[in-house]
Amino acid sequence: MNRADIPGADPEPDRGTEPNAGHDPVSTLGPAHRLPSAGPSRTARSVLSSGTSHTKNRVAGTSATSALEREPIEPRLLNLKSAATYLGVSPWTVRDLEARGVLKRVSVPLSAGAELRKLLFDKVDLDRLIEAWKA
Repeated sequence: MNRADIPGADPEPDRGTEPNAGHDPVSTLGPAHRLPSAGPSRTARSVLSSGTSHTKNRVAGTSATSALEREPIEPRLLNLKSAATYLGVSPWTVRDLEARGVLKRVSVPLSAGAELRKLLFDKVDLDRLIEAWKA
C-alpha cells in the first residue's frame, strides 16, 4: 500500500521547514570531504614508540611476553571487605579476629608518628589462619 492510497494522508510527508531537513549530509560526503583520521590511539602510539610488539619474542628458546600480555599483579594486602571475602566470613568476624589478636593487621606508618586508619591484612597471615583452622 502506498501513502497516496490512504485517504486523508499527505502523499509527501513533512520533512520540516528547512531545505534538506531529512537529508544526512555527512553520509553523502565523499572521502575527500571527510575529516582526516587522528592516527593511532595514544595506547597504540606508546606501544609503537616503545618498540614492543604484541607478539611473543623468542629469547634463548623461551617465550618472553610484552607488557601488554602479562597478568596483573595481585595485591598482597587486602582491605577489610576483601579479607572477609577471602576467608569466607563477614567483615564483622574479621574485625573480631583482629580485636582478639587472632589476626594481625598491617599498620602503615604516616608522617608525624601517625598510622593509616584503614584495616589492611596480609594474605600470608590469612593463609596461616586458614591452615590453623584446618587442624
